[in-house]
Amino acid sequence: MSARILAIDTTGEIGSLALVEGGGVVDEVRLQSPEGFAHILFDALDRLLAGNSWRAGEIDCFAAAAGPGAFTGVRVGLAAAKGLAEAFGKPVVAVSNLQAIAAFGSGPLRAVFFDARRGEIYGAVYNAALEAVAPEVVSKFPAWIDSLPRSGIEFLTTNLAPFRDALAGRTVVETPRALAGSIGRIAAARFAAGLALDAAAIDANYVRRSDAELFWKDA
Repeated sequence: MSARILAIDTTGEIGSLALVEGGGVVDEVRLQSPEGFAHILFDALDRLLAGNSWRAGEIDCFAAAAGPGAFTGVRVGLAAAKGLAEAFGKPVVAVSNLQAIAAFGSGPLRAVFFDARRGEIYGAVYNAALEAVAPEVVSKFPAWIDSLPRSGIEFLTTNLAPFRDALAGRTVVETPRALAGSIGRIAAARFAAGLALDAAAIDANYVRRSDAELFWKDA
């Protein structure tokens, strides 16, 4: 029987939920809530499961976007996936948002990025096997671009508009902003390879420290 995966992404302005079975996306829904996702997440999840005649106890593995992204959003999605996994005795897979974006590419080298605010981006470079060949960083966009090859690399982002001029002449893909389906497909492959983990072993991937951490360190 094909593994059933529930994937959650609440790390950005646009969130999403997805059901994946047999490595393919059964259903995916976008979430939008200016006040955050904590108060709408489980109602949306209940509707998604009911609409596809799935039961939470029949899910084989829970997956969540681990970041980078909004700190509160990262925690909400991870906590939900870990809580469900613990409740039903199932494993968890945490997937980088950047890797999930890279899965939409087709090039042998994929430079993936999205807006981190404060004039910075989150970025990384992946190969066609979705293995990181340049580490995930938070950086000023011009400096990051200058660190990459001038040719032979495909750029992927969820929102191209702020960066269009800087990427003129490059191969660029604007990907969907709903990433749960991609996260679920990656999680399905990891689950099949025996790489899913116990909920207690899962942690966030913030890339940069929170404002509270920075304030404490600099005080």
